Amino acid sequence: MTRWTGRSMGARWQHAFFYRLIGLGGGKIAYAFLFWVVLVYMFKPSARERSAAYLARRFPRAGRAALWIHRWRLQWELGKVLVDRAAAGITGSFTIRMADEGTERIRKLHAEGKGLILLASHVGCWHISMSALSGLLSAPASVVIYRDSGDYDRHYFEHRSGPPPFSLIDVAQGPKTAIAMIQRLQGGGLLCLMGDRALEDSRVCRVPFLGGDIYVPYTAFHLASVSGAPIVVFFAERTGAGRGRHILGGVIRVPEKLGKRPEAYAPYAAMYVKILERCVEKLPYQFFNFYNMWDIDGHQSQA
Repeated sequence: MTRWTGRSMGARWQHAFFYRLIGLGGGKIAYAFLFWVVLVYMFKPSARERSAAYLARRFPRAGRAALWIHRWRLQWELGKVLVDRAAAGITGSFTIRMADEGTERIRKLHAEGKGLILLASHVGCWHISMSALSGLLSAPASVVIYRDSGDYDRHYFEHRSGPPPFSLIDVAQGPKTAIAMIQRLQGGGLLCLMGDRALEDSRVCRVPFLGGDIYVPYTAFHLASVSGAPIVVFFAERTGAGRGRHILGGVIRVPEKLGKRPEAYAPYAAMYVKILERCVEKLPYQFFNFYNMWDIDGHQSQA
């Protein structure tokens, strides 16, 4: 199975260079340099291979020239998202909102008193989407994160002094991770985690996506079963320079006390992936998948 690692494509000094540009001239000057960086990456075999599986499935009828254009647009969008993320922390220039009806629905779900699970994906400006948590609800919030030692790209809040506007739960903490997630929900808080990438030791379900099978972690669905919390599937679409909007993709309710068997959560994982598939159909260049998630041979579901 091909595994996602979270390692940065660029070197540490390259990220530092862009941070310096943004500090001196904001995002616009960084976009200008970004064009040439993306052009260089277009001719790197490693960069081409990273997106090949996704583009082949999203655009199955595209020829070589069309695939080149699709790859350019995908990497160009990713580059702009990364510039926006840094600018959000360095200059504070980013705005993301949700439509009033989506906000009202989330508030009603939270009012049920069992906490709320926000299930995100690597779509659009997902890095910065949690900056708007305080605007959705006044409840305490936690974000589950994973950092690879080779990831040199800073989160937006790491460019600022002081703590982020939410607590962080590191997946590398083992049993403490699960305890922290449950405690946040039991306290009526918000818990945000990613649903579309399985780590080395993730408990996973096998579900169909873009014409093939993939494995996705069922952590969110297990937590929902244990706590009774509803799951809100949402995406953060980048709508322009320094701007984004939350899209409420759907709500998933998982029956309580389903246990730990992967097959018990497969129907709910399939619901999530179906919602993700609709989003990818609409925003093909904002689904940032840079590994072959369909290469699942030899990987076993973990109970």
